[in-house]
Amino acid sequence: MILPVATLRSLEYALTQIEKHELIFNHWGLGERHTDGLGLAFAFAGPPGTGKTICAEALAHTLGKKLLIVRYSELESMWVGETGKNVVSLFRAAAEQDAVLFFDEADAIASRRFVSLSYGYEREANAVVNVLLSELEHFPGVTIFATNLAANFDPAFERRIRTHILFELPTARERELIWKVQLHAERTPLGEDVDFRSLAERFEVSGGDIKNAVLKAAQMASLEPGDVRDKKICQRHFEAGMQEVLAGKRVMEQSLFEGSNGSSAFSGLAPLQTLLKSQQEQKSELESFDSRLENLQEEVRSLKGALAQARRLDLILFAVVLLIALTALARTFI
Repeated sequence: MILPVATLRSLEYALTQIEKHELIFNHWGLGERHTDGLGLAFAFAGPPGTGKTICAEALAHTLGKKLLIVRYSELESMWVGETGKNVVSLFRAAAEQDAVLFFDEADAIASRRFVSLSYGYEREANAVVNVLLSELEHFPGVTIFATNLAANFDPAFERRIRTHILFELPTARERELIWKVQLHAERTPLGEDVDFRSLAERFEVSGGDIKNAVLKAAQMASLEPGDVRDKKICQRHFEAGMQEVLAGKRVMEQSLFEGSNGSSAFSGLAPLQTLLKSQQEQKSELESFDSRLENLQEEVRSLKGALAQARRLDLILFAVVLLIALTALARTFI
């Protein structure tokens, strides 16, 4: 693996923590004082294509353990409560197999919990995070969370994650090495004009982008006319391949509602944006109306109670007046 020095040191430190876990918690007796949180959880955070997944695979291979890759789409269920049960079953399977758990795109399942629970899906999402936190607290093995959006993590995971490792974009020297290792040292035919240093200095991209550019370059070279034995991957193929990768990234980064200059990127979707905004405003108005309606209902209940008490007083007063009248009438006859 070709990684920035700081990232490589963090990974080595993480591996050391795993190797010394038995010494610290069993031989030194800390496991008797700390019965929960004995597992090791790591967060791999960084842009796409910086090597988070391959490092998780390498870590599991170094430990001689199986790597269980978890994606939220495989855990999520349409039935209430089933997603939480799937999380519990996953941790049990990992414990039985002594495997390393790897949550890919972990921010999808470990996201911040909702504060206001107005809808069922919000309560379900909170319940899943609670289950995940509980299982992580009692899981004795190694868990790795990989994410491009670490800021979306629920704050409760901060205490449970032992080490945070930042995967940054490679430097020019590292990019040059990544370009080279994507190709077979003996079998890949390269043109004499290929200059990996120039490519590394020109394109500040991730290792994943370089991999895609190399594959695109190979496809371009293979499609050129001529004898297969004479075909080679030249500098222009690598440059064109990277340009295609960058063009694809620009498409993926394109906003549905707003372009880079603030104008609408897709003018046909402008009414949809207005509709979404209108729905949000209506939702806020409905929530405010519900609150006012509850207050009004409370006032009506109080008024009914006051009216009932007033009726009782009227009856008592009428009875007193009637009694006085009957007493006066009786005295007249006497």
